Amino acid sequence: MTVPDIIIAIDGYSSTGKSTLAKLIATEFSFLYLDSGALYRGVTLYAQEKGLISPDNVIDEERLRASLDALDLHFEYTPFGSQTYIGERCVEREIRSLQVSSQVSPVSALAFVRNFVDEKLHEFGRAKRVVMDGRDIGTTVFPQAEIKLFLTARPEIRAQRRYDEMVMKGDSPVLEDIIRNLEERDYIDSHREASPLSRAADAFVLDNSNMTLENEVAWVRGLIQGKFGILE
Repeated sequence: MTVPDIIIAIDGYSSTGKSTLAKLIATEFSFLYLDSGALYRGVTLYAQEKGLISPDNVIDEERLRASLDALDLHFEYTPFGSQTYIGERCVEREIRSLQVSSQVSPVSALAFVRNFVDEKLHEFGRAKRVVMDGRDIGTTVFPQAEIKLFLTARPEIRAQRRYDEMVMKGDSPVLEDIIRNLEERDYIDSHREASPLSRAADAFVLDNSNMTLENEVAWVRGLIQGKFGILE
């Protein structure tokens, strides 16, 4: 199926499989995949390693703002997908830890952090043919995106998915900790002052609680076919 040069924006709650679906769509239609969440996680990891976040989530905003100009945070692309780097160091594993997850929401709520990440995302989006996932892609980063999706799933499903993902990576998570982390992130993401998580008025809602990945890709394919009148 030949898809026109468009931007596909995928927003939604934590652990709804946004990144997984975005990667599959990128592969299906030969698009470039951009993981906005990885950039926010990268900033959070950087702030943690620089001692700019206290254990109780107090952020040294002045020092963090001043240091972002020197932060070389970027993607590198391989046959196996995109990897997140700080300078020459791949931080893909570190940014997926529960430690980073526990502090990424307050960091990403800062307006100057969102501006920093948005500038990097806009650079990638100029040529279109990208699929990007996050929490404000269709509302703030790319409000002009031709296809907007909003993913949701039942809380217990989301927590189990996150648990299984971490176990597969060799971690030893506690399910109760994950549930608490998701609840905290949902609240912060939905109530932050800068670009809160919300569904764009023209976004299509996809509840994937009981869907396989194959079902989700087929649903998106049908959506694109219908919108652009594509016949296979």
